[in-house]
Amino acid sequence: MDKHHPYMQRCLELAAMAAAAGESPVGSIIVKDGMVLGEAFEKSKQLKDITRHAEVLAIMDALQRHDNCAGATLYSNVEPCILCSYVIRHHKIAEVVFSKHCGELGGTGPRFNLLTAPDIAAWGAAPVVTVYPVD
Repeated sequence: MDKHHPYMQRCLELAAMAAAAGESPVGSIIVKDGMVLGEAFEKSKQLKDITRHAEVLAIMDALQRHDNCAGATLYSNVEPCILCSYVIRHHKIAEVVFSKHCGELGGTGPRFNLLTAPDIAAWGAAPVVTVYPVD
């Protein structure tokens, strides 16, 4: 078993919780040095706020519990969208691991390549992106 497997499995558990709550099935966790800093699942419908994506909520949880998530790895079962990509870059997440692309609004797509664009000086280096398919 590789280092990503247990974290992606947790994302899938969180995604199932989101689906059971009537949300889009997305779960996300933030990990640094083998420690989970924060985690969340999609709550946009529940909170009536389109910005409450799993990745944003996981980052907010990490910040609340640990004040910082710079240099951490964000895991999600779905590619972060452009909204989440902005938040990831702002908080200097070092690596993003996801299992499937989300389509035209994905943060790594050619049209809105916010997550991996190397020329956004205000945010510094783009995170390393790993696509980790799960069954």
